[in-house]
This record gives sequence, structure tokens and C-alpha cells, in this order.
Amino acid sequence: MIGESGTWSGGEWSVVARLRCALVDDFQGVGTTAADWSPVADEVEVVGFREHPVDEDALVAMLAGFEIVVTLRERVAFPRTVLERLPRLRLLIASGMRNSVIDYAAAKECGVTVCGTASSSTPPLEHTWALLLGLARGIGVESAAVREGGPWQQTVGADLHGRRLGLLGLGKIGGRMAPVAAAFGMDVVAWSRNLTRERADEVGAVRAGSLGELLETSDFVSVHLALSDRTRHLIGAAELARMKPSAYLINTSRAAIVDQDALLDALRDGTIAGAATDVFDTEPLPAGHPLRTAPRLLATPHLGYVTRDNYRRYYGDAVENIRAYLDGSPLRLLP
Repeated sequence: MIGESGTWSGGEWSVVARLRCALVDDFQGVGTTAADWSPVADEVEVVGFREHPVDEDALVAMLAGFEIVVTLRERVAFPRTVLERLPRLRLLIASGMRNSVIDYAAAKECGVTVCGTASSSTPPLEHTWALLLGLARGIGVESAAVREGGPWQQTVGADLHGRRLGLLGLGKIGGRMAPVAAAFGMDVVAWSRNLTRERADEVGAVRAGSLGELLETSDFVSVHLALSDRTRHLIGAAELARMKPSAYLINTSRAAIVDQDALLDALRDGTIAGAATDVFDTEPLPAGHPLRTAPRLLATPHLGYVTRDNYRRYYGDAVENIRAYLDGSPLRLLP
């Protein structure tokens, strides 16, 4: 039911219907407390949804009664087929200032204003290093063994000092990976199609001559590219086969950059020593999915951006966006 507020005027109550705002994929149930919603509380009722909609019909049913939607990252798509079935929707807020799964043209035609929020590259940077270190020292396997009464010391850790880190992409996150690697005493090389020697020099990396050279010479390969037609399945069976058998692959960028089936085969066959991923072709990862039981894989449920400070930023900006929209001056318009 739509919430109501009232004001006393001329000897009678004037009842005003409040707008409704849905927080999609509020898995931890913290969306309503991560920021101060008081600036819009009198005019907007906020509802968090902890369950992910399984398909478009479920998404439409979930959001049918809402004028405002806040969505995290690019997990939930808003194509024309969804937007045209949500006639009440007026404001769609996405975390970050880039979202490839919203049909902006359809949103405009449907009268939906789309806004973004600020986002920090620090949390995914830190999470990438958590995964890389976890892989190198077998943290997942060894921790599970201690807790479950398994063998004592099963793995022999891989060293970072004196080893090579290969970075696919030197953008906001990739560029910040290089100095951290240097602090560990690692040699850093980088590659992307448009990477210049000047940019590589700027962050203390060596520009690899080709993707193949980076894969063949790196002990750890970390993906930091934007997803596009040129980068989709950039890493497939042939590329994985070019990596050292002792090398590790880390992907905290976009799942589709690495061919999921090829990665599964490489892990099962021991083509590479291991992999870590925070991103998946389907999220949440379905029960029984082969990646849940793949050997040599350290997997986390897309936690790269999930920190207290980033949530305060996302939801705080969402409140500002809603307030500005209600005042007739929308902020942070997308695209």
C-alpha cells in the first residue's frame, strides 16, 4: 500500500500519497540505513528487496507499484521490454556513472529519468589484492581445512616478490594495481589495445608488446578492462593455454571478458594453477552451477564494490538524486 502523509489546512486534513522507492538487490538489508533518508522521508516510502528477481516477469511484478528504483551495478537489466511494463516508474538511479544494461532511449520514451551516483575505485582495488593473495597462499583451502578438521598444511604458497604481475588494462583500477605490486617487489607489465608507453611509464609498468607476451610471461594475470565487443571473451581457451601452468588468473572486472566454459576446462585440466573471480555471467550464481565446485577456484559473490564507504556513497547520492528530482532539478543524469 502506498504510504500517506497529511497536513491540516482550513479545518480539514489534506492527504497526500507518498511516492514509493524500491532498492533492488539490497542483499544485506542495509540500503535504508547506509545513508540518511530523512531529506525525502516525508514524500517517499523506501522499500528494500533482498531477493534477486529471477526473470523479467518477476522484476516487473516486484517493481509495479514503485515510481522510483535504485539499482546496484549492472546485475539487473532495464531493457525496453521491462521499462514499457512499468508505467508508474519515473526515476531510475544506478550506482556509478556507467551502466550498460539500461536502455536509455527506451527510458526517455517512457518518461523515465535516469541518474547515476559517485563510485570509488578503492574497494575493487583492495578486493583484487585480497583475491590475489588468497590464491597465492591457498587461504580458502587452508581455512576450510582448519575449520573442518582437514589436513594440516595442504598447500605450498606462491611467492609474490620477484614474480611478474600482468595487468590487462591500466584504467582507474589497473593503474592503481601497479604501485601496490611494486611494494611487494613484483615486476609489472600491462597490455590493452590502446595502451601507450607513456601511460605504462606513468604508473611504473612496462608495456607488453602483445596480449600473448603478457600471458606467456606473467605469474599473475589480473583483468581490469571495460566490457565491449572487442573485449568479450578476450580470454578463451587459446589464451589460457598460453599462460604458465604455474600462473593464476584474477577477474574482478566483467565476467564476459573471460570465457566461462574455457576457464572451467582450464581449472579442471590444470592448464593454469588457479583462478579467482568476483564476477559471473549470471548473478547470483545459480545453485548447482559448476563454478561453485570448480577446482583451483577462489570465488566471491561480487563483493568488489561492497564496502561501508561505497554504500554510503551510493545510497547517499541516491537520496540527493531523489531530492533534486522532486525539486525539479535532477542531478547526475545518465548517459
